Amino acid sequence: MIFQFLFIILLLFSSNINVNAEGNCSLNGIRLYGKVQFVSSFSDIKIQYVSAFPDLKVQFVNAFPKSCGQWQRVESFPDFKVQIVNSFPNLTIKEVYSFPGMN
Repeated sequence: MIFQFLFIILLLFSSNINVNAEGNCSLNGIRLYGKVQFVSSFSDIKIQYVSAFPDLKVQFVNAFPKSCGQWQRVESFPDFKVQIVNSFPNLTIKEVYSFPGMN
């Protein structure tokens, strides 16, 4: 019984977000920085905006999104596509103006 409880807790708090030793963050093989296109369907990642305890803090930049959490909005040729959802996201984010990245 205790083993099952601990296993469920472990599943709830585990995440698909990986940060390797070089500091590159990704979700299921998709880098979480770069050029992003917001779409209403056929997205690579489903995100939900939250005000506390995000998986990723995102800073929107105008050019050169080269570090974890820096996103540049584009309409064509994105690195990945995201869809904003209200439930069951792959990733929760919070928009910040400085210090983007993983918690």
